[in-house]
Amino acid sequence: MSYLCLGPISAGKTLLLTCLQNPDSVNFTSHSVPSVGTNLFTIKIPPVVIDEKDINVKPPPPPRKRDLVQVREVGGCLAPIWRDYLNRPVDKVIYVVDTSNLCQISAAEPRLQKAKFLLVLSKMDLAYRQMRNEALLMLQMEKFRKQIAQDITIVQFSAINKEGIDEIYEWLAT
Repeated sequence: MSYLCLGPISAGKTLLLTCLQNPDSVNFTSHSVPSVGTNLFTIKIPPVVIDEKDINVKPPPPPRKRDLVQVREVGGCLAPIWRDYLNRPVDKVIYVVDTSNLCQISAAEPRLQKAKFLLVLSKMDLAYRQMRNEALLMLQMEKFRKQIAQDITIVQFSAINKEGIDEIYEWLAT
């Protein structure tokens, strides 16, 4: 499968993928430099841990198709040539936007084909809670959903407190 991670400059793509590779390697002192070019990340999906007392209460999680995935990150400075990457067969697209930077969100407009789509609202630890709704308004999600046939999964993410990491792992694995 082909996985692609896109988003504007300094949206948090590298930090997200680094956190998915090794959650313990990212904390409040972590930072990264904007990517110039592309990076390839190999991510091991952690096993699902089922609490024995939940066995009779919750249905078992769906079976996973993969335990190891490779995600190509394409730097935000390469936005003019993203279409070249999207013209290749892509199964899943992760699009990252920085919810603490509303100016950046208005520039977010990925081109999609038949790929499954995950919208990651990053840096939620820096944004106030209403920022999610403002981000979705600025992205014109209602209009966006009418223009594309794919289902869009939206996850709020913080590399610092690991909010949303389990949902992203699950999306990658299925």
